Amino acid sequence: MGNSMLTLLSMVLYMIVMIVIGVFFAKFANEDSEHFFIGGRRLGPWVAAMSAEASDMSGWLLMGLPGVAYWCGLADAAWTAIGLAIGTYLNWLLVSKRLRRYSIAAGNAITIPEFFSNRFKENRKVIMTIAALFILIFFAVYTGSCFVTCGKLFNQLFGLNYQMMMLIGAAFVLTYTFLGGFLAESTTDFVQGIVMIFALIAVLASGTAAAGGLGAVVENARSMPGFLEFFGIASPSVDASGVQQLSASGAPLFGAAGAYGPLTIVSTMAWGLGYFGMPQVLLRFMGIRSTRELTKSRRIAMIWVLISLAAAVCIGIVGRALFPSALLTSAASEDIFIVISSSLMHPLVAGVMMAGILAATMSSSDSYLLIAASAFARNIYQGVIKKNAGDKEIMTVSRITLLLVAVIGIVIALDENSIIFKVVSFAWAGFGATFGPIMLFSLFWKRTNRAGAIAGMLGGGGMVFLWKLVIRPMGGVFGIYELLPAFIFSCIMIVVVSLLTEKPSREIEEEFEAVRAMRD
Repeated sequence: MGNSMLTLLSMVLYMIVMIVIGVFFAKFANEDSEHFFIGGRRLGPWVAAMSAEASDMSGWLLMGLPGVAYWCGLADAAWTAIGLAIGTYLNWLLVSKRLRRYSIAAGNAITIPEFFSNRFKENRKVIMTIAALFILIFFAVYTGSCFVTCGKLFNQLFGLNYQMMMLIGAAFVLTYTFLGGFLAESTTDFVQGIVMIFALIAVLASGTAAAGGLGAVVENARSMPGFLEFFGIASPSVDASGVQQLSASGAPLFGAAGAYGPLTIVSTMAWGLGYFGMPQVLLRFMGIRSTRELTKSRRIAMIWVLISLAAAVCIGIVGRALFPSALLTSAASEDIFIVISSSLMHPLVAGVMMAGILAATMSSSDSYLLIAASAFARNIYQGVIKKNAGDKEIMTVSRITLLLVAVIGIVIALDENSIIFKVVSFAWAGFGATFGPIMLFSLFWKRTNRAGAIAGMLGGGGMVFLWKLVIRPMGGVFGIYELLPAFIFSCIMIVVVSLLTEKPSREIEEEFEAVRAMRD
């Protein structure tokens, strides 16, 4: 059997296991919409932690982040990873327990839009509708990034048509999400989290050994201006089409190191702010069976995150030492994990490593599809369009929405030159600025009112588009990541509008105080 067939066999076996899990949980998931969307609030600490992080990181962790490190060195990737690690810890520490309690107190909310709507006791579901629409928009983009990963993976490994492979990956993810709902998705994400961290460590270890050890990797990195600096960044010399130029000996050429100052560092670390608004993570907080288990979940999550992020960044650095001129564009650099695995490992083992990328991709795209479906079915269809819709009708609408969001994601993913890191960064900023500030203010500031919540979501989400498309291209001090200014603007809008309008009702304030007084 050829090497490619052995690799493919490992990946197919893995995919079959994921389908079996989806089928196993299908009966439980179909009991009612609460079971389908949030698993009946029965996640254990290990599943809650691992599924939250696996669904959050996606193929970006195994392809996007190593690609950034391979292309321009340590600084951009490392500061992003540091920001994400800090954001992960603060989210589990500050938000998890209070959101778990508050989501139950606020009408047993099982989606993020429903929680916001119930938190402010609104009759006209404006907050719910706005939140659901933003979820649909940004998760369609996110889903597209996952499908790009699938297409790139099979195209790089087997030389197969990118679009065809992307479509097959999309169909596979749809299948087991369609069948099993939140519990299947969370359980498969737990398995996939294990596969991901194993794959990252194994590829890093084998790559470092093949490169001649840590000393050789560091020596190679230092030979490229700015490549191994925290306060500088490498600048690949590229031609008009964005392809890195090579010397007469075939070595990649770099220009002078670029500056990486305090403003850029703060901007890059702002990735961590996104966690406070990530529905796929926040739902795990709501779905755990007891707040007492969240401390254990936090520790598990942090160990996983620290190891995985560090390994991902280092893989990019190691990849430059091993294959310095193999990947000559920013988009191609995201294949470095695949190149190392397929070049250095036995085909069966390489298949398991590739399954790590599939794991990362599927663990995210199934979350995105399910949350988008719940946002429309429960929060727009039942919440606004047809308030007397029955549970079976909601389930049907949710599955139709799954298909429609997947189709939009496929359209976004048709361009095989899409850069996963850039696609993910936009959607991440969207969620972080739209939901992060209002989540924090809803949980911790009693004076927050409905008007402030609406202003904060519209201001944050709108500013992401404005900054990304209009302001950031101006460069200079405006060239910062759109999440940071949009997050700050949303916070300002919440405070100013809340203070200028009528304070919350006594019922809302009493519920807030009751939740704040709760203890384990």
